[in-house]
Amino acid sequence: MFVGHFAVAFGAKKLAPQVSLGALFLACQLADLIWPDLVLLGIERFSIEPGATALTPLNFEHYPYSHSLLAMSAWGILFAGAYALVSRAGARTVAVIVAVAVSHWVLDVVTHRADMPIVLSDRLRIGLGLWNRPYLAIGVELAMLAGGVRLYTRYTVARDRAGTIGLWSLVGFLVIVYLANCFGPTPPSVAAVAWSAQAMWLLVGWAYWLDGHRRPRSWARLSHRLT
Repeated sequence: MFVGHFAVAFGAKKLAPQVSLGALFLACQLADLIWPDLVLLGIERFSIEPGATALTPLNFEHYPYSHSLLAMSAWGILFAGAYALVSRAGARTVAVIVAVAVSHWVLDVVTHRADMPIVLSDRLRIGLGLWNRPYLAIGVELAMLAGGVRLYTRYTVARDRAGTIGLWSLVGFLVIVYLANCFGPTPPSVAAVAWSAQAMWLLVGWAYWLDGHRRPRSWARLSHRLT
């Protein structure tokens, strides 16, 4: 899953309006931000096998430290704890951030074949295999993204023009990248995939910048009443 993860981050703004969308993007993609580094270090591995699933040629062979339920829970708790120390966020915010991080595993279980580890071993791996029904998978993810963005725009408002243009540019970019990955050529190598995945950090930065140009809608209403 790709845009479905970002959909959760957009929607989570309703539950944690004080948390930047950038932090929520980071939480929802913690697993995929850690994974390429572990691949390049030789700790985790995957191969490129056209036909591995109908939608992606990537065969995820060993990635328990980034993608197991146990690891994602631990990474989520660590990130949420660090966020709370810096921002003095309360328990509700910490819980939302952890839930967003762990949602990555839940959504990947839905789309992946049985390659999602639960603990730090490959003995027990699960997956429902939605990627083998590509058009359904694409439809589900795009519907999720639409729902998440709708929640985000319902509970935030642009401070300026950049808050509007930046949002729809980001959404459009996510859709283009997603469809390009779905229908594009087979990646040339494992290293190329791992290095290109580092670009995910740019999306986190984009989201931080965007959220600086928006504010919770309730604040906007209060400001309007005061003036």
